[in-house]
Amino acid sequence: MDTARIAVVGAGVIGLSTAICISKLVPGCSVTIISDKFTPDTTSDVAAGMLIPHIYPDTPIHTLKRWFKDTFDHLYAIACSAEAADAGVHLVSGWQIFQSIPAEEVPFWADVVLGFRKMTEAELKKFPQHVFGQAFTTLKCETSAYLSWLEKRIKESGGLLLTRRLGNLWELQPSFDIVVNCTGLGSRQLAGDPTISPVRGQVLQVQAPWVKHFIRDGSGLTYIYPGASHVTLGGTRQKGDWNLSPDAQISRDIFSRCCVLEPSLHRACITKEKVGLRPVRPGVRLQKELLAHGGQRLPVVHHYGHGSGGISVHWGSAMEAARLVSECVQARRTPSPTSKL
Repeated sequence: MDTARIAVVGAGVIGLSTAICISKLVPGCSVTIISDKFTPDTTSDVAAGMLIPHIYPDTPIHTLKRWFKDTFDHLYAIACSAEAADAGVHLVSGWQIFQSIPAEEVPFWADVVLGFRKMTEAELKKFPQHVFGQAFTTLKCETSAYLSWLEKRIKESGGLLLTRRLGNLWELQPSFDIVVNCTGLGSRQLAGDPTISPVRGQVLQVQAPWVKHFIRDGSGLTYIYPGASHVTLGGTRQKGDWNLSPDAQISRDIFSRCCVLEPSLHRACITKEKVGLRPVRPGVRLQKELLAHGGQRLPVVHHYGHGSGGISVHWGSAMEAARLVSECVQARRTPSPTSKL
C-alpha cells in the first residue's frame, strides 16, 4: 500500500484536531500541518474555549448536535484523565441568564452537558435585570495549552509541522496527494470563498481567583468564564471589522458590563487584552472538491467556517472531515476500470 501524503493547511483547533483524526482513521498516510501561524498566534488562542454550541443558519441542528456530543464526550474523557492539566481541559459550572424568556427554554444541547436545569428564583435574585436562567456544567479548554497538547500528539504520531505561507492550494501539488483546507478566514483567498467574513471579538483576561462559576448573558455578548490561571471577560461581535488591535474604550465597556453581572470583579486586575477574528459564514463548509489544472488533479477537503463555535464542535466535525479524507484515499487507491476491446 502506497503512503498517501496529506497536507492539512491551518494550525488552529480545527486544523490540529483534523490532523489527529486523519492519523487515527486513515491507515498508511503521512500528515503534514502547514500554516503561517502556530500557537500562541492563532485565532483559536484568543477563544475563551467554553463548550456552548452556536447555531449556523445553513448547518442542520441534528448535525450540530452530533458534532457537539462527539466533542463533549472526547473532552470529558480528557478532563477525567491524567492528561487533563497538560491538555488544559476541565469542567466548569455556572449560569446562562436572559432578560426575557427565550423561545426555547430547553436548548437542543441540554442533554449533552451535565446537570442542565432551570435556575431557581433564589439563584435569579443574584441577577436582578434577568428573568430567566439555565444552570449546567460544561467543559472549558484553555486554548493555548490545548493547542500545544494537540501539536505534541501530532508529532508523537509522526506528523510534521511546517511554517509556510501559501498563495494558493495548488502550490501543494505534486508534493501532496490530498489537501485539507482548515484556514478559516484564509479561505477567502485560498478557496475563493466570498461568503466567509470576520466577526471581531475582543476579550479581557483578569486575575479574579475567587470567581469559580461562569456567567453568560443569553445574547452571548457578555460573559465571565473562569479558567485555570485567569478569568476571561467578553465580549464583542463586530461584523466585517479586521482590526486586530485592542480598543481601550471597548475594554472599559466589557469590564463595566461584566461588573454588573459580578460586582466583585471591580477589584479584579486586568492582565491582558486580546483580539481575534472569528471566521463566520452561513454554515460550516465540510465538503470535497477536485481541483484540476493542466491535466493534473488535486483532491481537497474543505473544513472551515466555524465562527465563534469552533471549540464546541471541533472534534465532531474533525472526525467527519477525516472520513471525507478517507474516501479520497480510497478513491486514489482504487484502480480506474479499463475497457476491454
